[in-house]
Amino acid sequence: MPELLEIVLKLAAVAAAFGVLPLLVGQAEHKVMAHMQGRLGPMYAGGFHGWAQLVADGVKFAQKEDVVPAAADRTVFKLAPAVAIVPYLLVLLVIPVGPDGQVVLDLGLGLFFALAVMGIGVIGAIMAGWSSANKYSLLGGMRIAAQLMSYELPMVFAASSAAMAAGTLSLSGIAEAWHWYWLPWQAIGLVVFFVAGLAELRRPPFDMPLADSEIILGPYTEYGGLRFAFFLLAEYAGIVVLSALTAVLFLGGWRGPFLDAELGWLWLLVKVFALAFIVIWLRVSYPRMREDQLQKLAWGWLVPLALAQLALTGVLRVVLG
Repeated sequence: MPELLEIVLKLAAVAAAFGVLPLLVGQAEHKVMAHMQGRLGPMYAGGFHGWAQLVADGVKFAQKEDVVPAAADRTVFKLAPAVAIVPYLLVLLVIPVGPDGQVVLDLGLGLFFALAVMGIGVIGAIMAGWSSANKYSLLGGMRIAAQLMSYELPMVFAASSAAMAAGTLSLSGIAEAWHWYWLPWQAIGLVVFFVAGLAELRRPPFDMPLADSEIILGPYTEYGGLRFAFFLLAEYAGIVVLSALTAVLFLGGWRGPFLDAELGWLWLLVKVFALAFIVIWLRVSYPRMREDQLQKLAWGWLVPLALAQLALTGVLRVVLG
């Protein structure tokens, strides 16, 4: 296959995954939350169990008027949704879905690239709060900035543990080097990385910056129509990316019990949706934390645990050679 055609097909596959997987996660959230709370959830849009509910929501958002506050910084206000959503698309380029180069962009510093780009996605929400000319939106943006600063450190430490264990910063290399017996001694890093990722995505119980019952969706208060829909899509895309990174770093990524080369993409999808189910489960199960509880969890628990995981990984790397 010509190299150019191969690149085009890979990019098309990533674009399709980016368009479909967040919608599947969103629909799963509707139905899983409904059943956990003893109700039906969407049942009518599209017929069978309301499978087209998110599509109908998208059509509804597209029909709404595009409003920009008079006092807002119009350029930053309009740019913020793109800054929030595009980085997650870029991260998918470095996620390996199988062995032997089954990845769009196999970077030697793939892990560093993914973490850095995910941080840019959070900046989109900060831009939205700052540019809205609304003090409540600004408050939500500042809360997001504080949350990002608190949880970026344990997330990077936990990811560094997986990179240290594999001896490479390449995501493909980490997946290749993974062994099932990593699970017990990398479990702390897995939990820290996943929890810190949830906090960076502002998912419950870490959704204080949004807190729709108190400050009306925080930095997104002044947004409507398609721009607001892009922020929602960014949230679900973030869940997919976080789940995929967690699977690659700590669960072997595309590696499964058999046929890794042929079914690697399927094993990765199974792990991604299993982790996405946990994200939804946590939303239903735990109430929103207070800001002081958020900071205490980050600095009092996750950072020390991540450092302990790094120390354990370093010792075992020396012992095991």
